[in-house]
Amino acid sequence: MLSDLRRIIDQISRDKGIDRALLIEALEEAVASAAKKKYGQRREIEVRFNEDLGEVEVFQFRNVVEEVEDEQTEVSLIDAAKLDPDVQLGDELGSKMEIVDLGRIAAQSAKQVIIQRMKDAESGVIFDMYKDRKGEVIHGIVQRFERGNIIVNLGRTDAILPSSEQMPRRSYRQGDRIRALLLDVRESSRDPQLVLSRTSNEFLVKLFDMEVPEVSDGIVTIMNAVREPGVRGKIAVSSSESDVDPVGACVGMKGSRVQNVVQELQGERIDIVPWSPDPAKYVSNALAPAMVSMVIVDEDNKTLQVVVPDDQLSLAIGRGGQNVRLASQLLGWRIDVCSELKYNKSIEDGYKSLLQVAGVRENLADALYESGISSAQELADAVVEDIVEMVGDDSDAALTLINAAKEHCATVMDVVADGEETPEVTEVVEEALEAEDAPVAEDEASGVEGESSVEK
Repeated sequence: MLSDLRRIIDQISRDKGIDRALLIEALEEAVASAAKKKYGQRREIEVRFNEDLGEVEVFQFRNVVEEVEDEQTEVSLIDAAKLDPDVQLGDELGSKMEIVDLGRIAAQSAKQVIIQRMKDAESGVIFDMYKDRKGEVIHGIVQRFERGNIIVNLGRTDAILPSSEQMPRRSYRQGDRIRALLLDVRESSRDPQLVLSRTSNEFLVKLFDMEVPEVSDGIVTIMNAVREPGVRGKIAVSSSESDVDPVGACVGMKGSRVQNVVQELQGERIDIVPWSPDPAKYVSNALAPAMVSMVIVDEDNKTLQVVVPDDQLSLAIGRGGQNVRLASQLLGWRIDVCSELKYNKSIEDGYKSLLQVAGVRENLADALYESGISSAQELADAVVEDIVEMVGDDSDAALTLINAAKEHCATVMDVVADGEETPEVTEVVEEALEAEDAPVAEDEASGVEGESSVEK
């Protein structure tokens, strides 16, 4: 059972990539455990692998005594003298044990120890092999399916593609080739060590890196990428060389490069957006194919109010708000989208509300509006110091103005609460009803007309 192990150890070390010394250590530990199970746990046993013979040798060490009381730890002087004529009382005598049959239980125990130590050693080899490859695209073959997860054979080891990291509406069969991003590498051997992903934003970036030489060479940089896996994605690109068009480089001749990426992602639509340090220009690019009329930037709150032509609203918002949602994630800003009609009406209504505040005449309303106060509500929410700075009044006059605006807003709210149909309320209701019946653009229709507000 334990002879001719050298060839087996060499083969396992070569096939599994495990250090030969670790295998020998595991074997010695397993045999020692099995021997103690068979001959007694109190025995002091030492196991050594004999390289010359290719065998495992087992030695036991016992104290030499006059009269044996514990045969596991003691040996009589008479029996010890047969092994070593020079032995004396009190010596510790080591002798080789002839292990013919360890027994079924002991042999099974040895087998389990060897298997576990081999697993630990192999997991260490796999971790060292892949720890620096995290974030790379890995090729493999679908091996089997476990509770919705896909086990992928990578050659030397298996990886797991969790159900949460799989593309929607895509089924695989055993033996299919698959590409995925190496999302995580775990050192523990209890759980799958290698975790793959086909839904991460980084997977999209890596696919373009593989398809576009300008990206891999560093001429074109992918500034950000966002996705709704299997449906739509957006990438923002810039170029370090003025004569290289980053969008054209990523699209390729007749769209060949981007189509290769789309094909790998099962038809996921990819928008390639020119990056810009100017948020207004950047958001205009990100909302394409919709045209943008105007962008109001609030850098303090990282908010963009985007005004689009009336017939472009549904296109800017996208089906289910998808286009504006992805644009918001791409920029990392909150984006409010509204039509020109609604924006102009809000300006007109806001200006009118300023004129309705007691003490506000047309010249004062103009001054407030030019200073950024565009409605009675904004005037009511303003700080005294800001009003003083804007229109040059003293603090008492500014406070009176703010209080008048608060009273006006409270009066309007009371009217609405009482159910009275003021002209302003009626107009809002009519606009909402008209929006429901308005035609929706075919390309990226959301089925919703009106204002859209999306946070990153």
